[in-house]
Amino acid sequence: MAGLTKETPFPTEIKLHQKSRVLDISFSDGRNFQFTCEFLRVHSPSAEVCGHSPGQEILQTGKKLVNIQQINPVGKYAVQLNFTDGHNTGLYSWDLLYNYGLNQDKMWQRYLQRMEDAGASRDPDVRISTTHKTCQ
Repeated sequence: MAGLTKETPFPTEIKLHQKSRVLDISFSDGRNFQFTCEFLRVHSPSAEVCGHSPGQEILQTGKKLVNIQQINPVGKYAVQLNFTDGHNTGLYSWDLLYNYGLNQDKMWQRYLQRMEDAGASRDPDVRISTTHKTCQ
């Protein structure tokens, strides 16, 4: 989980659009970021995705249709997202979400390149062997 700093803006509104599978977050500095549920799932800050140390990262495949079922606040610094594929570990701090918003295009392109390099699929109906990736 990213460290919290006083300088990082905090969310003023969080909206989940379940039909489009998009999480919309407005921050106190006026910025607004839209994240697909797939993006948040494949970039989960959990040990299940990032591992416990470098080199243990797992490329998340078949998550194209994943959605968020529930959003649980964690203190005044983060949320826990419960996904439709059963994944619910990893805390998304305000710092982390803001950083994801600023870097989401680069992160998504890197993810798609890793998927292509691994011959993997975003489609949940395609079975692919597990491959390592680098966490953000």
